[in-house]
Amino acid sequence: MPARVKQPLQAQAVLNSSWSMDFMSDSLASGNKFRTLNIIDDCNREALVIEIATSITAKRVVRTLEQLIDWRGKPATIRVDNGPEFTSADFSSWCKKEEIQIQYTQPGKPMQNGYIERFNGSYRREILDAYLFFDLEEVRQLTGQWVEEYNTRRPHEALGNLTPSQWPAKNESGNMENLPRYLIPPPKVYHIPTS
Repeated sequence: MPARVKQPLQAQAVLNSSWSMDFMSDSLASGNKFRTLNIIDDCNREALVIEIATSITAKRVVRTLEQLIDWRGKPATIRVDNGPEFTSADFSSWCKKEEIQIQYTQPGKPMQNGYIERFNGSYRREILDAYLFFDLEEVRQLTGQWVEEYNTRRPHEALGNLTPSQWPAKNESGNMENLPRYLIPPPKVYHIPTS
């Protein structure tokens, strides 16, 4: 395992400069366990994806990231803990091939990945602990509704009381090609006098 050097959690100014990922687990009413893979953009705290399944391997993490990159663009850095999926050869070699830097947190220091830890706390309180789930489809449906509300209707103090979906247009930051058209600011037109 590579040395884990403490790297401060810094506010990001541009979309896709840094993403954070983490796993959570819970169980259905039947007792069957499931996991979630949560990925956010550290810049605007946008929930990019919550993958839900009974098992999420390193190969599935890579597949999820590939799908996300097709839609969103590639991050410069991904911040993760030292879980086996993130320290696996599949994940690390894929990141190397894609030229994505991995920032590992130090073991036992979850707050070095504070953005995702805070996000996980909200998701745990508002979805996982709030409902009794009978199947994975129910988890996915309620999670999808929550992510939509989290990204589009919940202002964040750290974003100047904007929602994650409002922040890029207001700040003209990063990859905006996939934003809804109504959120993209009009191009600036400059008039240069000729005489």
